[in-house]
Amino acid sequence: MSDDSMSDGLRERLTKQSEDTLGKLTEELLANPLVSGAISRAFEAREKATTAQEAAFGALNIPTAADIERLTRRVRSVSQRLEGIEDGIDRLDERLSTLTSATTIDGRLEAIEGSLAAITHELASLHRTLEQTEQVPAHQERLKVTG
Repeated sequence: MSDDSMSDGLRERLTKQSEDTLGKLTEELLANPLVSGAISRAFEAREKATTAQEAAFGALNIPTAADIERLTRRVRSVSQRLEGIEDGIDRLDERLSTLTSATTIDGRLEAIEGSLAAITHELASLHRTLEQTEQVPAHQERLKVTG
């Protein structure tokens, strides 16, 4: 056997033995009423200290870690909402700029003016044509067709 394989086997045995020993020691300590009582009293003392700390912070008007965490979450939420609103405003701004660009409005106005000029010219032409035609007597304007 090589030295490496022997040292690996020895290391594994030592690791297993130390894990087993620590496990047994922990079990025995937890089974001991004196140790388990001390642990439970330590946890109770920790809870009381936390409660006292929160009360003291409240009396001094100093935020606790939980207050700061809540505030941080709210600020993130407001920030995300604000980013969404900014994106919406940017989209609206882009759309409005394409709809109300000066060249678009000028082009539309020129097209409308051209159409109005053509309609005016056609109306004037019709008016001249009507003036040149003979007037038909009222009784001949409409003839009744019987069928």
